[in-house]
Amino acid sequence: MLELRPNCECCDRDLPPDAADALICSYECTFCRACGEGVLGGRCPNCGGNLVARPIRPAAMLAKHPASLRRILKPDGCAPESRPPSLASARA
Repeated sequence: MLELRPNCECCDRDLPPDAADALICSYECTFCRACGEGVLGGRCPNCGGNLVARPIRPAAMLAKHPASLRRILKPDGCAPESRPPSLASARA
């Protein structure tokens, strides 16, 4: 079951469970659309995987299985140079 993390790992923007602009990778690293598509170019800076739209859990299920409250934030944000080396060189 997805954690539905509450924030963008890059800019710390709140991403509530019903956020239509939340993006995740296969490890559930979570980013807002502005960071995910802008600075990160659609790739996770942690694993190099692609970012896709995070599904929205129906309200009835959210009551039974609430979203995570644990905030994860990259200490230095998500500058392009923070991507894994293979991705940084591929985009250069």
